[in-house]
Amino acid sequence: MLVTGQHLQRRPQEDASVWLSHMGEQTQTQAAAETTTHAIIIAQAQAEAVAVVEAEAQAQAQSAAEQVSPPLPPSQSHQVYQQHHLQVEEDRKHHSNSLADSDPTFNSIPPPSSSKIPFRPRKVRKVSNASQEDALNKRDSGNEVSNSSSLLVVKSRKGVPPPPPMVARPLSCEGEVGLAIRHLRNSDPALGPVIDSHPPPAFENLHPPFHSLARSILYQQLAFKAAASIYSRFLSLCGGEEGVVPEVVLGLTPQQLRQIGVSARKASYLHDLASKYTRGILSDAAIVSMDDRSLFSMLTMVKGIGAWSVHMFMIFSLHRPDVLPVGDLGVRNGVQILRQMSEVPRPSQMEQLCESWRPYRSVGSWYMWRLYEGKRSAITPAVAGPQQRPQLLDSVNPLANLG
Repeated sequence: MLVTGQHLQRRPQEDASVWLSHMGEQTQTQAAAETTTHAIIIAQAQAEAVAVVEAEAQAQAQSAAEQVSPPLPPSQSHQVYQQHHLQVEEDRKHHSNSLADSDPTFNSIPPPSSSKIPFRPRKVRKVSNASQEDALNKRDSGNEVSNSSSLLVVKSRKGVPPPPPMVARPLSCEGEVGLAIRHLRNSDPALGPVIDSHPPPAFENLHPPFHSLARSILYQQLAFKAAASIYSRFLSLCGGEEGVVPEVVLGLTPQQLRQIGVSARKASYLHDLASKYTRGILSDAAIVSMDDRSLFSMLTMVKGIGAWSVHMFMIFSLHRPDVLPVGDLGVRNGVQILRQMSEVPRPSQMEQLCESWRPYRSVGSWYMWRLYEGKRSAITPAVAGPQQRPQLLDSVNPLANLG
């Protein structure tokens, strides 16, 4: 084996590094052992210190106990008690003698026979079984009466009907239209000339609510003459005005209604209205007694009856005094003329423009129809332009359409 000079030079260096690493490991091992030994010594010293402290505490406790006098034995303690009792008796006798010397009547008072307060035994009354049963029955019957009375009170409270909704007096009542006109004159002076130019409105009860609603459906989106012709044939099909009731209308088939000119859609509207009546959802009595907001919510649930239809029904059938048909084009045109506006007011503006008419906005709306009707009749046909699309009812002359 050949050994080069380079190998000979590297060998001592490697040996030195190995020796140094070995010495380092030994040094670390010795240091760890010394650390462990030191920790053990510290723990032993702490344990010895704790033992010394405990011994000193025990010694102090024993010395304190020795300083306290020991308790007397039972025989000696009994003797001390007897001596104390005799001393108390002598003091009491001495005090009594002194009282007797000062008060001659003291000895005449006899001493109490006993230190205890006399107790009178409680009398127990024996009751026969029959009387006990009678008492129990009486008590039970009293409870039943009281319970039944309380139940009656509760039932009577539960049975009390709620207060009726606040419904304003209809305009058909005597004097209501006059009050409305005076209010409109005072609240809105611009209405004065319009009121003077037209006779006061007349509100009459022509038909029950169901009849009026069915008629309003038949007049939808039709000219007045065409709608009047269909309505006349509808009355004949029902057997006259008295026959326009929910049961009869619900019994009419779509084919029968189609033969008199009623479309399939309007036939479904009539059947939906009659169905809600027969199921008890609506009734003439309930409609008359509902407030305006509740009535609007209930009637708009019927197919084919929208906000405009409900407003017309409330004004001309129920004669409600404070209804403002914000979507009616005739009323909006009348307000435009009254307020001298350049454009027709939007429905969202109508509430603010007619706020002063409350609580008789129905009468104010009626005068807006009259105002617009007079303005339209004064315009020549050449200037009038195309006709507006017909609405549910003729808004200019709704009194002739709604019963």
